[in-house]
Amino acid sequence: MTDLAGPSAAEVDARPAAKRAVSKRTAARAYVLDIVIPVFNEERDLPGSVRRLHHFLATEVPYPARITVADNASTDRTLAVARALAGELPDVDVIHLDAKGRGGALQEAWMSSTAAVVAYMDVDLSTDLTALMPLVAPLISGHSDVAIGSRLSASSRVVRGPKREFISRSYNLILRGALGARFSDAQCGFKAVRADVAHQLLPLVADTGWFFDTELLVIAERAGLRIHEVPVDWIDDPDSRVDVLHTAINDLKGCWRVGRALASGALPVRELQASLGREPLIPGVPHGMVGQLVRFGIVGIASTLAYAVLYLVLHSTMGAQAANLTALLLTAIANTAANRAFTFGVRGRGGVARHQMHGLLVFAFGLAITSGSLYALHRFDPTVDKVVELSILVVANLVATLVRFVALRRVFGVRSM
Repeated sequence: MTDLAGPSAAEVDARPAAKRAVSKRTAARAYVLDIVIPVFNEERDLPGSVRRLHHFLATEVPYPARITVADNASTDRTLAVARALAGELPDVDVIHLDAKGRGGALQEAWMSSTAAVVAYMDVDLSTDLTALMPLVAPLISGHSDVAIGSRLSASSRVVRGPKREFISRSYNLILRGALGARFSDAQCGFKAVRADVAHQLLPLVADTGWFFDTELLVIAERAGLRIHEVPVDWIDDPDSRVDVLHTAINDLKGCWRVGRALASGALPVRELQASLGREPLIPGVPHGMVGQLVRFGIVGIASTLAYAVLYLVLHSTMGAQAANLTALLLTAIANTAANRAFTFGVRGRGGVARHQMHGLLVFAFGLAITSGSLYALHRFDPTVDKVVELSILVVANLVATLVRFVALRRVFGVRSM
């Protein structure tokens, strides 16, 4: 398991110096969690949000935690207010950037942090803070690499207008179609990442604005990292100053840029997988749909061989149709179990019965194709031998296999979307 101690002092000193105003009270502490609040002209909302979050961390979080206010080029008194809060409250620091942009502020704050896990949340604290521990616990334990709050999960409770709801769902649908993303909510302002992972991902993230989240998640997913999702309760801030239309246009441009970089190989995904220890489980078999197809093909070849042996063994005692039914049923059950664990990476006993039921429905389709092929063959030539029968059945099974892949991918492959 990767060490969660965070970067060494030498590594921190080697980075470009961020303008972090670290108080004497916080400099000596070893933090497990560093929560960044990126702000631009938030002098009014900042004090209440920081005090509320500070109280929650002190009373509900069992790890040493820090709040870092990342001011990105505010033109009002936000920086002065932030510095006053840092002087008043322990474990509150400030970082200032001359350039505007939420992504840039997060990148500077995360890269200069010495905590084991870095996170961020919007200044309005729209996300219920009770989701914080479920968000960061899998990262602190080392089980997951990135964690995101999701407003689009079935169990999430969200209050926002229909316009934002439509735009959010449409945007995430575009991500799935254009970039093959499987995470459900790219832009919820409630995310965390292991610091050792962040130090390798962030240099590859080009965007410094609102697309920063999406780009980070797409790269993380392509690198084979585990992205943990937490359903959240979320209330829209009616005073939000985000230009939704302008942000949406920039996000679409970002999708095009990242998609082109992935297609051209400009993003060093394989090198990143190697450096993070997330190489494919089978050498040469990549993550994603291509990898699923390869693994599915391996299972399919083994299933076809098993089916052929069973059919030939049973044919002499049961006849063609009964031998086909028995061989197909036995191999279908084994095939579903193998694809569940090997192809789509589903572990544990949860949902086994439901998955096998879906597998049997696909089996029924395969049986209809193969039995129909046998029936048509015997009508054409009743004297045909079992070798010819088996050849026709193998072809029919190939057709059924294509249907099986699409059906099983629907059952297993989109569970994290």
